[in-house]
Amino acid sequence: MIRYHLHVACPLGLLRLDATDDALAALYTPEHRCIPALSTAPGDRHPALLEARRQLAQYFAGDRLTFDLPLAPQGTPFQRTVWTALTRIPFGVTTTYAAIATQLGRPTAARAVGAANGQNPLSIIVPCHRVIGANGALTGYAGGLPTKRWLLTHETAMLEKKVPGTILTSNHATG
Repeated sequence: MIRYHLHVACPLGLLRLDATDDALAALYTPEHRCIPALSTAPGDRHPALLEARRQLAQYFAGDRLTFDLPLAPQGTPFQRTVWTALTRIPFGVTTTYAAIATQLGRPTAARAVGAANGQNPLSIIVPCHRVIGANGALTGYAGGLPTKRWLLTHETAMLEKKVPGTILTSNHATG
């Protein structure tokens, strides 16, 4: 399967988007740890990448709360279950690894949820930045804690402004 890529400028720096033939597969922030080597084809005309760029621009401009994109992250069934749960965290709200584990019917699996959260290949779009430690502290983020802090601050500011005309649709498919 061919994968395509597109680099997108945003307030965080240059994002790298990867896609399969028909869906977004990954989003890497500039400080993302473990970015795979670029072994994809340019996606300057790829519909999923262009739509992701458009929706990300709206998000960073304060005009979009959720994303409506075809997604194709690669992971284990448990990881995909966690990633689906992440898409249900409301905009501007934070939760904990333990709360997600409980929501999934596995209350002792907070560490496993944390590990799956850390492997989320679609950061920002699948909002793993909204998961914090049980004590309320910002904890690990593959894109770096400054990026996590920026995203949470951005979302809080958007909610405080109550942006008119905000788009409220979302696609929760992650498999």
